[in-house]
Amino acid sequence: MAIIHRADLRPTKLELVGGWVPTRPWGGAAAGAGLQQVAAYRFDDPEGEVGVETFVVRAGDGSLRQVPLTYRGAPAPGQEAYLVGTMEHSVLGRRWVYDACGDPVYVAALAGALLAGSPQAEEFVEVDGTPERREPSARVTGSGSAGEVGPLESPVVTDSADATTVCAGDLELVVRRVLDLTATATGAMLTGTWAGQPEPVLLATARCAQ
Repeated sequence: MAIIHRADLRPTKLELVGGWVPTRPWGGAAAGAGLQQVAAYRFDDPEGEVGVETFVVRAGDGSLRQVPLTYRGAPAPGQEAYLVGTMEHSVLGRRWVYDACGDPVYVAALAGALLAGSPQAEEFVEVDGTPERREPSARVTGSGSAGEVGPLESPVVTDSADATTVCAGDLELVVRRVLDLTATATGAMLTGTWAGQPEPVLLATARCAQ
């Protein structure tokens, strides 16, 4: 489960994302226009050390972008190329924020959802020291059946104009960055719904090399 603290963030997550997304190959339409958060969902880190959160944001032209992030309490060795920035968290202190597609914790969590049907994280907000459950603003479903995904190799990340491809050994994950509300796929899929979007939207796919 994800424990969410009521805290002040400087900069805010959306401010951090807003400065980074336009620099990406898939972020062109967001350049010069403020981003609006539409929805978000989380995955669990089995070790409980890394926050794993994915945002769906709307660009100025109305298009939707998917932005997975990981939050860490210290710099992650070998992930310098994926650093989005740092923020000050009034409860947890400094947090290092990464493009999750280059973070092995996120890659394992996404693979688990796609291939093994692992659920998204339940979300709890700390209120006066007591965790209270809240509904996530997005609901996601992986097409995999219950099971486990074995250890994965270090991710190799490639961005394109509308997606990010993550290769982890024989496993290839494609994270849709520019969301197409009518897109379809075969095989292992992650889809999501949120307020105003009752029909599932394709978020990611996976395939294993033969």
